[in-house]
Amino acid sequence: MPGLFCYWKPFVFNTLLIQRNLFVLREYRKLSAEEGRVLKPVFLGDETGTRWAGAKPAHGRLSRAADAVREHIRLLRPHQWVKNGFVLIPAFFGGKVAALVLGYRPALAFLSFCAAASGVYVLNDIFDVEKDRIHERKRTRPLAAGTVSVRNAVVMLTLLTVAAVAMAYAVGTTFLYIVAGYLALNVLYTLYFKRISLIDISFIAAGFILRVLGGGIATDVVISKWLILMTFLLACCLAVGKRRDDLMLGVDKEALRPANGGYTLSFIDICLVILGGVTIVCYIMYTVSDEVVRRLQSDNVYLTSVFVIIGMLRFLQIAVVEQKSGAPTMILLKDRMIRSMIILWLLSFMIILYVGR
Repeated sequence: MPGLFCYWKPFVFNTLLIQRNLFVLREYRKLSAEEGRVLKPVFLGDETGTRWAGAKPAHGRLSRAADAVREHIRLLRPHQWVKNGFVLIPAFFGGKVAALVLGYRPALAFLSFCAAASGVYVLNDIFDVEKDRIHERKRTRPLAAGTVSVRNAVVMLTLLTVAAVAMAYAVGTTFLYIVAGYLALNVLYTLYFKRISLIDISFIAAGFILRVLGGGIATDVVISKWLILMTFLLACCLAVGKRRDDLMLGVDKEALRPANGGYTLSFIDICLVILGGVTIVCYIMYTVSDEVVRRLQSDNVYLTSVFVIIGMLRFLQIAVVEQKSGAPTMILLKDRMIRSMIILWLLSFMIILYVGR
């Protein structure tokens, strides 16, 4: 019996080894078909060791599914949803912060714009997939990197549009018109107007104004003309900063973005100074206007201008000195000084409006 066992042991081992390696080969063929390139499998029994080294690149079915879900979520750019905070600004300035917590309409309005904005990002990525592949950072986007198919992107675009419209309708008919206008504006921008310098940043700023107008409708707040002007100027400033970052990349600026042909670094710097300065002046004029003092029942709102001025100067420093203004949203989320100024501005505003009355 011991001799028989010694005879069969290598046979059983070799049989299992062959079956395991055949399984590895099948998995690699499937993965190669999905990736669109030939992958070299590493079989059990190779000189690399006795462990199944071929399992690492395949990750397993669950891991690949998780990666696919993660890439589809990344296509939505959820970190950009912070821009939709402009929908909530009218309630804050109008002294109706409680409405943001107690009512469902502001939350639905915010989510509707999140879905609409993500749909616009997907549409933009579909049309710009080739240009994104030559961009230093954008080439890692799911469509440009090939981790999400165009077909799946179109399906996501459809679902996001339907969701945005459905939630907008739940908020109200007038708000639905605002969201429809936002979608139409961005379709026109993607198809044509983003190729025209100055018009491109104006369309971006108009999208922010529609967010503010939609927020006013959702919270029943009358929008001040000063708030509309500040929103337009601030959005233009952020968009110009992004264009400056495009010009700093070591690629053909017009191949990257046709509208970049109408911009130079010196012109961009002049625009940043003008827009930044006018934004600050506009905010100060807003805080001391009779309309705002009467509506907010306080003549101390001008004190919050300090944080706006420092925050704007910090953004200009990032754009001109550090030359890192290509991702305004990430600046907002990661730059400590700007985050500190925003927090202090919010706290001071709330103290003046809700405590110091």
